[in-house]
Amino acid sequence: MTARAKPVICLMLMLGWVALLWLLEGVDVLTGGALDTFGIQPRDPAELVDIVPAAFMHFGFGHLAANTLPLLVLGFIAALRSGIRRFLGVVLLVIVASGLGVWLTAAPGSNTAGASGVVFGLFGYLLVRGFIERKALDIGIGLAVGVVYGSILWGALPTTAGQISWQGHLFGLIGGVVAAFVVRQRPRAVTARTAVRPVP
Repeated sequence: MTARAKPVICLMLMLGWVALLWLLEGVDVLTGGALDTFGIQPRDPAELVDIVPAAFMHFGFGHLAANTLPLLVLGFIAALRSGIRRFLGVVLLVIVASGLGVWLTAAPGSNTAGASGVVFGLFGYLLVRGFIERKALDIGIGLAVGVVYGSILWGALPTTAGQISWQGHLFGLIGGVVAAFVVRQRPRAVTARTAVRPVP
């Protein structure tokens, strides 16, 4: 049996997460972009500590608004189907994979932040999870997610457009697929029992 999280708990978790993102962006705007320094600047060893914070920062409300709905939807589904503990493990793995990918490959002098790497990671996770765990319902969910959000895959392709971090998207997507293998539900081993009948 897979531990499922209650829908209300999953919804509150995601609403709280999104509320935190909007609060942080409000602080960023009020302070003249002071929190933008938590973005990832590539190949600077000192920037490695910003890999996690960068996933919670955005460059303006428009940037955040574009991530809000898919983060809510995909995050809710992933938490509901996986359980909170596994969901948080997936998110952490995706953030690290996306952030390291940006740190290693982004253009010199760039500054990258935002939750889009997590969005791509959750997309990849849900897309393959059902096939990995061989569960019909989750396969159906993955197919539905692919139909509804499949167009975002264009954002994971290398591009010269300076405002799009395809690196964060691509490595987030890869991180989500890897996470589906890492946190997959493994069948429990069946313990053999020997019945002993008393001799009359």
